[in-house]
Amino acid sequence: MLLHFHEWGDRDAPVVVCLHGVNAHGRRWRRLAEERLAQRFRVLAPDLRGHGFSDWEPPWSIPTHVHDLLETLDDAGVSHAAFVGHSFGGRLILELAALDADRIERAALLDPAIQILPHVGLDFAERERVDNSFASPDAAIEARLATGDPTPREFLEEDAAEHLVLHRDGLYRFRYCQSAVVSLYGEMCAPPPPPESLGPPVLLLHASEFGLVRADQIEAYRAALGDGIEIVSVSGKHMVYWDAFDETADAVERFFSGG
Repeated sequence: MLLHFHEWGDRDAPVVVCLHGVNAHGRRWRRLAEERLAQRFRVLAPDLRGHGFSDWEPPWSIPTHVHDLLETLDDAGVSHAAFVGHSFGGRLILELAALDADRIERAALLDPAIQILPHVGLDFAERERVDNSFASPDAAIEARLATGDPTPREFLEEDAAEHLVLHRDGLYRFRYCQSAVVSLYGEMCAPPPPPESLGPPVLLLHASEFGLVRADQIEAYRAALGDGIEIVSVSGKHMVYWDAFDETADAVERFFSGG
């Protein structure tokens, strides 16, 4: 499947591919692209299958997502690139590396879902089965703020304007397929490729207050990649490009500049 993608920067510049997590969409990378990367790179951010403006049909397996990505990049003339992935997007980079390592010049993993524990995957999937509908965009924003996550309201307002859809029943829902997301929480519980599949250089950035990236995973990547991996802890919770934008953007910009 050819994925819909968002694009910033000069089409002749080196390419950075940004992969979002579940429930999200490619345009969530707008601020990182426009403020930090697009002056030097061509930034491509696809909507993954079941998300945003890409098609929503199954299967929603990890191999299908990887092949969607390869087909889309080939169609765009991108034979190799730097990659940045958040959450499930980080897991996709690991899977891509196992299948086509030469495609990846360097990889920034932002609070990646390397492998989530089964009880965590079940909890997330069960919560996803609820009808997440809202009477208005403001109601969706207030619901997110009520979780206590340190996300600036301006990010949520932009996301609501781009990602909320008014349905025939008069309620707003985010533009993704809930069935796809439930399926992917199960997929993320499966064993990932070994750390050695991902050659250096690698940035592993994790949220200090969330715990999705576990200490044993950090040590496994440190042992496998040695000096080829930079490990950064940032404040805030899982949405690091919202909750800790400056820390995250500084680390990514430095990493993609070769520092």
